[in-house]
Amino acid sequence: MQQNEMSIILDEYISYIRLEKNYSSLTVSEYSNDIREFFSFLGQEGIVDLDKVEYPEARLYVTRLYDRGLSRMTISRKISSIRSLYKFGNARFGINDSAFRLLNHPKKEQRLPAFFYEEELEMLFTSCNGEDPKSLRNLALLELLYATGIRVSELTFIRLADIDNSLGIIKVMGKGRKERYVPYGSFAQTALESYLEKSRPILMKKQNHQSLFVNLRGEPITDSGVRHVLNKMMEVAAIHGKIHPHMIRHSFATHLLSNGADIRTVQELLGHSHLSSTQVYTHITKEHLRKVYMKTHPRA
Repeated sequence: MQQNEMSIILDEYISYIRLEKNYSSLTVSEYSNDIREFFSFLGQEGIVDLDKVEYPEARLYVTRLYDRGLSRMTISRKISSIRSLYKFGNARFGINDSAFRLLNHPKKEQRLPAFFYEEELEMLFTSCNGEDPKSLRNLALLELLYATGIRVSELTFIRLADIDNSLGIIKVMGKGRKERYVPYGSFAQTALESYLEKSRPILMKKQNHQSLFVNLRGEPITDSGVRHVLNKMMEVAAIHGKIHPHMIRHSFATHLLSNGADIRTVQELLGHSHLSSTQVYTHITKEHLRKVYMKTHPRA
């Protein structure tokens, strides 16, 4: 199997995860980049055949990743990308996949997700004050993200028909193209009504599409566009640092659990397939309680 054959396998694999596995465009891009980096490593080692890679080469590659100072999470994803390629290659072309099948993932770092305290969120909401189309759009976007805990990628795929503002329910297309329905409250409902009546028609200009949220040119807003909007809110609110859109999602889950929501309900609202993905938020609330206790109890 020469270099051109490796490229053919990669092309077929990318088509497979995009069309048959329904991976998101971001995941497809990350997996493709991970595999191309691995191919580059093989070229440097003089290996031009995927079938010739054995466990020592796989271990050497992981060592090189650690040498670059990459996080354990990133290294684990790269291992998953290559292991998935080999699993595909084994099923489709009979390639030996033992090297990466035997390789262990690095232990996950115990980093708790960053989230906003309720007071900080109020500052963000206040930064959207205004009756101009941009402010109304920004407020509706922030309210819906916080009210539902949806991912930014899910937000950008919402169509007008997915919103039932009379019932306060939104249809969301999650990971793996799994649909779920998520409720939202009166604040998001009011903000959406104002946006749809007073803002979106003006921003749309000559555009004609069904995406719920649009940029200032009337085009469907992108993930990077949402990040830009949220970072501008941070600047106006004078909150230090940069915001990651997932911080709103983390805040949604943390605040629900802190106020007594059961973890199974939060799991369903977030669209998590496994409860373990949701349980990280219980660690946040416990850590917050511990800090408050240590700070305020007379004999802590």
